Amino acid sequence: MPHPKKRKTKAGRNQRRSHHALEKAVLTKCEKCQKPVRPHYACSSCGYYKKNKVIDVLKKLSKKDRKKVEKVNKKEETKKTKQEEKKIKEETKKTTEKPENNIEKQFNNTTI
Repeated sequence: MPHPKKRKTKAGRNQRRSHHALEKAVLTKCEKCQKPVRPHYACSSCGYYKKNKVIDVLKKLSKKDRKKVEKVNKKEETKKTKQEEKKIKEETKKTTEKPENNIEKQFNNTTI
């Protein structure tokens, strides 16, 4: 068996190990569920990668867990649709306002 000719100093050992430090993991947000995901990896919570479903996450779950996840997904979808409907209603209200009424109000407020 080969043996080292000279003993390595602590400084030499530490200099060699200076590149062994762990780096912080870089995470991005999933486009579908907004949960943290490593870049170029499929999301483990929803199974999507670049807007395409790659993994069937529900298939791995038990029947009870699958039903829970489906309920949560339905609730989220209904919230999103309600928010979109509110935005549409607000936009229609803004477009239906008559500009003539605004001009009349301006003239009524001014005094001569």
